[in-house]
Formats: sequence, structure tokens, C-alpha cells
Amino acid sequence: MTLKGVVPPVITPLTESGEVDLPSLERLVTRMIEAGVDGLFALGSSGEVAYFDDARRRQVLEAVVGISAGQVPVLAGAIDMQTDRVLQHARVAEQVGVQGLVATAPFYAITGPEEIENHFRLIAAGCDLPLWAYDLPVCVHVKLDTGMLVRLGSEGVLVGVKDSSGDDVSFRRLVMQNKAAGSPLSLLTGHEVVVDGSYLAGGDGVVPGLGNVDPHGYVRLHRAAVAGDWVTVQAEQQRLADLFEIVFTPVGKVGPAAGVGAFKTALRELGIISTNEMSRPMTAITGEAVQRIRQILDQTGLL
Repeated sequence: MTLKGVVPPVITPLTESGEVDLPSLERLVTRMIEAGVDGLFALGSSGEVAYFDDARRRQVLEAVVGISAGQVPVLAGAIDMQTDRVLQHARVAEQVGVQGLVATAPFYAITGPEEIENHFRLIAAGCDLPLWAYDLPVCVHVKLDTGMLVRLGSEGVLVGVKDSSGDDVSFRRLVMQNKAAGSPLSLLTGHEVVVDGSYLAGGDGVVPGLGNVDPHGYVRLHRAAVAGDWVTVQAEQQRLADLFEIVFTPVGKVGPAAGVGAFKTALRELGIISTNEMSRPMTAITGEAVQRIRQILDQTGLL
């Protein structure tokens, strides 16, 4: 399976009581598909997967697969601390009918290169879904080795990489090594504000959390890059970088409470989802930060 283009990591709207808000999720997914995205990534970091039990994970997957109804591929995050738990999530994802699986390195227990490579091999051998490696050192505390990724791609263990490492040098080296090996991997950046640079380096697409808020902008950026219209790419990327400032408006919040919280607040202000509730123990953004987010939405042409 080769996947390129714009693949937003779908946020999970919640009701005021903390349940999955299915009507809001349907509006969100439908809007992204109508904008022309190339795929959807359910149960990623932006989807608050780390906060969900198994039942809620399945509920979200079933909803996204049902709403998309085969219009675009759906990738499922199978993210957990160790291999057997990941395989349990993978089997559920297969039953639900997703088109691909995304997994990080194992975490909490300290692992080295041998364990990480074996982890991906065991996942690929234990399910029939195409497997993407999710490079997320800020959360799992290890950077995936570029040589290992290309080797696993060449052997058919991996079909792609979602790179959220923030390491532009490593991403450039991954692109170079992947090309030298015949491009077995689809390389997607997870960083919203440097998509132009990743395309110039040879990346294949983007998995932007901000794509929940402005899917049209990322679709325009991608199509301009494919057409070689770098003036449009640069202008669209700058506008999206200005929009990304919403994540810096909350005071006293970090990580998903700030980033995903800002995405949810923006989507509520745009009328796409009903609340900006977050999974416990996180709290929703309130007060002056909401007004600042509205200002940024207005300044970037979304309100």
C-alpha cells in the first residue's frame, strides 16, 4: 500500500460528559474528505489515543471507518507499551476494516535497537495490515534509526514512516537512504509548519494535526507541491504557520492539552464540533486564549 498526500490525524470530539461525540466526529471527518484529503489517521496522538481504553478505541475506529465509507484509506494507531498489547489493537483494527496500521517503538520499559526492530517485525508478522512506523521520540524517548527503517521497508516489513521526530537532518537522511534503496517507504512528515521543506527534501506527504482545522489549506499546499508551484507552496505554508500560532495561546498548558486543545477550540469556534472538552486529566481551554484563537482564525481567513 502506497499512501501519499494529506492524511490528517483525526481528533476525537468529546461531549461535556466525556463521551465520544459521534455527530461532531461525523461533521469533522466529512469536512476533511470533502476538502480532498488522501487518507485519515484515527487514534493518533491528536486523537488522544493514550487516554482511551480498549472499548473507546474500538468505538472511534468503527465510527471513522463507517463515516469515511471507503472514500479514503483509514490508518489506525496501534499504540501501546509492548508488542503483545499492540498486536491486540492490531487485531481489532483488522476486524473493524481499516487499511493500515501505525505503531511506535515500545515504551516505558527501556529498549534498544534489537528490541525495537524485533517489535516491528513481530507486529508485521502478526497481522495482515500494512504497517507504518511512527517516529515519536518526544513520547517514546527513542529516535528510530534511519538504516533500520529503510531495511525493514526493503524487506516488506514496513510500508511507510510517519516522522514526528522534529529532526530535519534525520528526515533528510531518511529520504536519501530510502531513495537509494528504491523508495520502498512512503515518508510522511508530522510537522505542520515545515511541510514545504519536507516536500523539497523528497517527502511524500503530511500528517498534520492542524489539518483538522484547515484541511483545505494542506490539500492546496500538497497539490501545489505536486505541480511544482513552489511560490504557492511557500505562501500557503506561511499562512498555515500563522494559523499554527493557536497552539501557543493557552497559558499554563503543555503537550496535547495545549496543541490538541487549541485544535478542538478552533473547531468549536468554527462550528464543526460542539465542545472543546479534553480527556481527563486534561482540561479545556477557556478565557482569553479562546478570544486569541478566534483572532488567529479570522486573520488567516477561516472565520
